[in-house]
Amino acid sequence: MFPAIKTEDGVVKGKISFYCQMLKVTRQGFYKYLTDKDRSWKYQDLADAMRAIASEDECNATYGRIRMYQALLLKQPEGIRIPSQRTVYCVMEKIGLIHLPKRKPNGITKADRETRKSDDLLKRDFSSKEPLKKCVTDITEISAKDGKLYVSAIFDCFDAAVLGLAMDTSMKAALCERTPDNAVHACPALRGAVIHSDRGTQYTSEPIAGQLQNTAFFKV
Repeated sequence: MFPAIKTEDGVVKGKISFYCQMLKVTRQGFYKYLTDKDRSWKYQDLADAMRAIASEDECNATYGRIRMYQALLLKQPEGIRIPSQRTVYCVMEKIGLIHLPKRKPNGITKADRETRKSDDLLKRDFSSKEPLKKCVTDITEISAKDGKLYVSAIFDCFDAAVLGLAMDTSMKAALCERTPDNAVHACPALRGAVIHSDRGTQYTSEPIAGQLQNTAFFKV
């Protein structure tokens, strides 16, 4: 709007109130535009850091606000203050980094309502001040050209690092049984940690309970 009401020598021509009325904007909005139009975006450095993280690996294109926030905390870009997750989401939305995953609304695992409920040792607190003390596990489904691949993983609540995983073309309990073995093999100090899962039948079955006992986990 501003260039349209200027002459070639830069002098404003016409009544500002008339143009604002025709374009249905307020005079305050017009003058705020003049003040802000040449001002640099305060989150530009943060946005550049996010783009750099997303470009490091093609898999990073699936980062949501939580994973991007965690990546920023781990990298600690020089001279950049890490804002809240909500601000990270708003910046990601503005620069087009929002990923909308195609997930089943009711999840993959199905709860076993007849099984005995375990105590919630984490009390819904999924943060940890020390590594290899608290972890969570779940199954995800990946669509491929020749079928589906199911991945069971264990994550550290300290930094969301993947401690162990197993993959299979079926999501039976055997998939979850291999995951703790792989995690302990990769991180022996993980023995004695608390592992949290949902109450899906894969995690409440006798085989997985025995497997967790053999690897010295405390099941939640």
